[in-house]
Amino acid sequence: MVARHDLTTDPCLQEDLLQARRGTAFFARKLNELSDAELDGGTRLPGWTRRHVVAHVGYNARALARLIEWAATGVETPMYSSPEARNQEIDFGATLSPIALRNLFDHSAVHLSVEWRDLPEASWAREVRTAQGRTVPASETAWLRTREVWIHAVDLDNGATFNDIPTPVLERLLTDITGAWRTRGTDTGLLVRVDGNNVPFGDSSAADPTIITGPLPAVVEWAAGRGSNGVTAAGPAANERVPAAPQWI
Repeated sequence: MVARHDLTTDPCLQEDLLQARRGTAFFARKLNELSDAELDGGTRLPGWTRRHVVAHVGYNARALARLIEWAATGVETPMYSSPEARNQEIDFGATLSPIALRNLFDHSAVHLSVEWRDLPEASWAREVRTAQGRTVPASETAWLRTREVWIHAVDLDNGATFNDIPTPVLERLLTDITGAWRTRGTDTGLLVRVDGNNVPFGDSSAADPTIITGPLPAVVEWAAGRGSNGVTAAGPAANERVPAAPQWI
């Protein structure tokens, strides 16, 4: 008999799953506000229409479901067979009819949610591999989905902003992004400060850093490469403008 609720009893994981599902619902709302004709419109991602964003989010759910299947069975099931296959899948999805594209999003989201729901407690710790090659516990899929749906809801360019993203998600995003910079060494000489938060992000050892400052939503928007509205820059790399953030993913 299948479960009617999540099998996991871990309160932290339950909260992560709730945030992912809330983000999915938010993305669905912004998508459903668009007419079929508006799916052809542009987004905040250069070169991508709304069709590409919806296809990407739909296929991302399918890919994460494969990781949960991996955790459940122990049989390796990669997210994608290759980066090229992933890109081809998105390009194909963008050509689907509006109803097929909407069904892709709806059905893939339900499929992923059910895979999460039915995963036994012990299997959440089983290691899987992300599309970027990182080895993580299956529980990380909840966060991977959370950041996808919340950020791409904004990318649809249909009125959503980073101010709509819950504060805990924004805080984790900033930690995630600046951590990726630190791992690659691309944050050298760059310091990020959030209004009201005394803990800086980035290269805190720099003698004369370029300092990015602003409210949390604006700082995360900048860090995620979505623009510089609401942030200010000071220091040697500023030159009276806000520099582009280092690459995140």
